[in-house]
Amino acid sequence: MSDENQQPVFQIQRVYLKDMSLEQPNSPAIFLEQEAPSIEVALDVGAAPLAEGIFESTVTITVTAKIKDKVAFLVEGKQAGIFEARNIPNEQLDPLLGIGCPNIVYPYLRANIADLITRAGFPPVHLAEINFEVFYQQRLQAIAEQQAAAGGSTPAEGTNTVQ
Repeated sequence: MSDENQQPVFQIQRVYLKDMSLEQPNSPAIFLEQEAPSIEVALDVGAAPLAEGIFESTVTITVTAKIKDKVAFLVEGKQAGIFEARNIPNEQLDPLLGIGCPNIVYPYLRANIADLITRAGFPPVHLAEINFEVFYQQRLQAIAEQQAAAGGSTPAEGTNTVQ
């Protein structure tokens, strides 16, 4: 049977925590501070083929909390998913891997990060919902601008800071 006659297939094979780290460089003294920390959140999304029709999609979040000029904690988490995507036109595959898969993976990462921060002794940080379609469009625009500036070279992945 040829590919043109086959139905598109999209399935979640597995969602898993790929990496998680916590740093508390100023503990225990930071717990005595009364001031609320400022929070910075950085986001990165990636996708890579694993086998024919099988892809890994990753979402990485870095949360940095500072009180004055001292880091209270730094948490970095990478959540991943393995997805089967077959018989999907190429023009639809990239948005599926850059928008659809991160939308599936992100809630798991969000919960894992909130749990780790709480277990570290800090008040929970609840990460906002992310519009991965807007993030995807921003990445495409940034890649196009970098290609124009560099004369056509392609960066691997984009990192955006979300406030």
